Amino acid sequence: MHHFIEQFGYIGIIIALAGGIIGLPVPDEVLLTYVGYNVSTGTMSYSLALTCSFAGALLGITISYYLGIRLGLPFLHKFGPKVHITEKRIEQTKTLFTKMGPFVLFIGYFIPGIRHVSAFLAGINEYRFKKFATFAYTGAFFWVFTFITLGMTLGRDWKIVRYYAEHYSIYLIPLLIIVAIIGIFFYSRTKKHLPHK
Repeated sequence: MHHFIEQFGYIGIIIALAGGIIGLPVPDEVLLTYVGYNVSTGTMSYSLALTCSFAGALLGITISYYLGIRLGLPFLHKFGPKVHITEKRIEQTKTLFTKMGPFVLFIGYFIPGIRHVSAFLAGINEYRFKKFATFAYTGAFFWVFTFITLGMTLGRDWKIVRYYAEHYSIYLIPLLIIVAIIGIFFYSRTKKHLPHK
């Protein structure tokens, strides 16, 4: 990772993140945190790193969405395991998607395996692009901002994020579901009080 970013710089961040979200074996959170560490040492600009990371996330998630539209679920079942998208992850994401719909597009970035499938399922379910982009792109920004800022704040201790990402990310699911339910509740209440045209 160090040599890849050293060789390709900001363009390398875009390529690596896009590939990671599509399903290639790229440790996305580790990459983003490492980018944040580079910002802390002055090797990279915070604004440029954030912009390029956001661009890579958008590229990857958008490609996944259009692959879902074009290729459908059989393709995911057939080729998903070859890029570490297991049947278990596919089923977990389908269940979450059925219950929570587009909110999975927002929170899914923080759960390895889920983010790789959520956009694909949005495409399969024929989500309008505007609806898809609203949730997926907002989630992408929040995700890259969180991990780059973490890496920048932690400095030399940036590697501890890898441990927690690998061992405890699954425990984020209940918390994120609760946050999403609260969001849905307040959104529906606000919508009811808006004047009808």
